[in-house]
Amino acid sequence: MDLSIIILNYNTRELTLNCLKSIYLSETDFTYEVILVDNHSVDDSVEAIRANFPMVHLVCNDVNLGYSKGNNQGMSLAKGRYVLLLNSDTVVQPDTLHTMIQFMDEHASIGAAGCKVVLPDGSLDKACRRGFPTPSASFYYAFGFSKLFPDNPKYNQYQLSHLDEDQDYPVDCLVGAFMIVRKEAIDQVGMLDEEFFMYGEDIDWCYRIKQGGWDIHYYPYTQIIHYKGASSRRKPFKIIYEFHRAMYLFHQKHYRKKYSFIVNGLVYAGITVKLLSSLLLNRFGSVR
Repeated sequence: MDLSIIILNYNTRELTLNCLKSIYLSETDFTYEVILVDNHSVDDSVEAIRANFPMVHLVCNDVNLGYSKGNNQGMSLAKGRYVLLLNSDTVVQPDTLHTMIQFMDEHASIGAAGCKVVLPDGSLDKACRRGFPTPSASFYYAFGFSKLFPDNPKYNQYQLSHLDEDQDYPVDCLVGAFMIVRKEAIDQVGMLDEEFFMYGEDIDWCYRIKQGGWDIHYYPYTQIIHYKGASSRRKPFKIIYEFHRAMYLFHQKHYRKKYSFIVNGLVYAGITVKLLSSLLLNRFGSVR
């Protein structure tokens, strides 16, 4: 088996069906399997998937285990030389799987790679090629310096807006919506950290993969569509909380010992302020 595609489904019935349809329309001579983990959906997703795609290896949970645990369930069953994490709200192009497997086969030093990810309006999903959220990178991003100076690499350490989105290059991290990872890299560094419930686990994984000596690469010569934000504009408290909790977890895990207590205190204070402002904006204003 060349590729194991892991999809996590949680109440995204139609999006998931469209994602699966795009996979099985792929043009490739590589072999692949699809392992879909359902996190206790209540929208008849499981029945629809079984009826329309009986070839999918379906795992059904009795509770919502979160993103990391669900994907780890799928990875533990994977038989491929590569594992692809693929969001249920994506559509791959006919050449995507073939292009990315071929690229990985030609570059043995690369532990993980991602293709170009575009939103429905055709714009780049900026999360698909990022730098690590160091304190300085986070500061420049949070306070708008990256938007003020979009061509300056100093202020664009996180979203890398100064780099051409149509050229390939090594990056620090990719997005969990589409990330193809070499099995040897997974065996070395482990699977997703289940302490992260639904955000930050992709950045943490990429950090560990790079620490393990593997390269990570952005390869935009094929692309997928990511129907990001297809759900309600108003977000449940848990979504906002887990997003900010992931920031804290990542810094605590990888950066706390590298910086002074003053820098750490400023980071934690910034996360707290951002959490509170996000909750207020979600409650009283428009969330974009």
